[in-house]
Amino acid sequence: MTPRPTVPSVEAPATDATGTQKARRPLFASAPTPYLRLLTATQLAFNIGFYAVLPYLATHLGGGLGMAGWLVGLVLGLRTFSQQGLFVVGGALTDRYGPRPVVLAGCALRIAGFGWLAFAGSTATVIAAVLLIGFAAALFSPAVESEAAREAVRHERDTGEPRAHVLALFSAAGQAGAFLGPLLGSLLLLLGGGFRAACLAGSLVFVGVLAGHACLMPHAERVRERAAEADRVRDRDPAPDAPARTGHPARPSWRAVFTNRAFLLLCLAYSSYLVAYNQLYLSLPAEVDRATGSQAALGWLFALSSLLVVAAQVPLTRWSARRIAPRIALVTGLAVVAAGFAAVPLTPGGPGGLLPGAVLVVLLTLGQMLLVPAARGLVPDLVEDRQLGLATGALSSVSGLAVLGGSAATGALLEAPAPVRWAALAAVPLAGAVLAFTLPAGRGGKEAGPRAVAG
Repeated sequence: MTPRPTVPSVEAPATDATGTQKARRPLFASAPTPYLRLLTATQLAFNIGFYAVLPYLATHLGGGLGMAGWLVGLVLGLRTFSQQGLFVVGGALTDRYGPRPVVLAGCALRIAGFGWLAFAGSTATVIAAVLLIGFAAALFSPAVESEAAREAVRHERDTGEPRAHVLALFSAAGQAGAFLGPLLGSLLLLLGGGFRAACLAGSLVFVGVLAGHACLMPHAERVRERAAEADRVRDRDPAPDAPARTGHPARPSWRAVFTNRAFLLLCLAYSSYLVAYNQLYLSLPAEVDRATGSQAALGWLFALSSLLVVAAQVPLTRWSARRIAPRIALVTGLAVVAAGFAAVPLTPGGPGGLLPGAVLVVLLTLGQMLLVPAARGLVPDLVEDRQLGLATGALSSVSGLAVLGGSAATGALLEAPAPVRWAALAAVPLAGAVLAFTLPAGRGGKEAGPRAVAG
């Protein structure tokens, strides 16, 4: 049996009346490791660099380059497809070569893509630059997310702190970047730098990320050693309700992941959340326009969502991880999202007519804060560690395809009567909650046993 790593303590062990030493929880046992801090800072920097450019891309394409509306929509859709739809490719490459080369390649492509976009003046060059930017994210995001999940599991095993705490910090860092990035882009625009300056600033952020990972990210050999160790530990001490292992030779990664019933159920449940979350860009603007006659207040509602995550993600996840299992957090989060849609037709208009939209944003964001760390924390319990990159990418790609198909269906609901529209939208995450209830409990909370709690 592999000995459990020890954490240095600043206090000597206490003894009882018989002189026997009693175990004492080490001080600062739950402090994040330097590698976890690197991954969390990476998520912050990724989103700062990305969102310094993205919010201003449509205006640049339409106003700066004179593209027609349909062409602007096509370019934005291609960016989304080249990113979300190809996450599974980045995940598979991460499992094959380790996260370091995939992250470094993704950063290099993002630097080149932003630099190209800064000077692109034709439709073909803009499309090429946007595809490069999207594919860069399809490389580095699954690599970083799977490493964050893997390290969260290690941190849980070494310190007893639920993995959801680490993943909550990771999510909060991403939201902080999504909040700070547009501010950086706006500042550059106000200073007269224009869209080109925002692109070059985004490139500069990724130069810093590339340099940091080139110096600090472990090589593939160390990643494989950690993966093998994780599989040994999980075989010895499986998660509650985890699918039983048969002892048969390992199947190819793609087949093992895409024939894994529990993982596919998680993908479907998570897809229902993303279909619902996409309504922030579809149904919410329509509701704000109906209530106020314009979409000018949308920015304030998006800022409210980001600030809620930055302020409440960590304490909310800390509370849920100590009291409920990841499966219950996932089910509860989806139910809260469903309640947000159901509340819209029942909420009075209030000042400016924005109260129904604000209620939707608050409940959808609270549900997101509960379910996203729980869903990510469940993935390592459902697949082999050596398949974690592929599974992380597949979770996003399957969900992205669901959003692609679901957007057309939910867009058709915009013409339906309000009670019908919001009830149908509420049914989507509610169905996901029913599916999530069939998943294994996962580690953490009361169902995962005391080992998962840092108390």
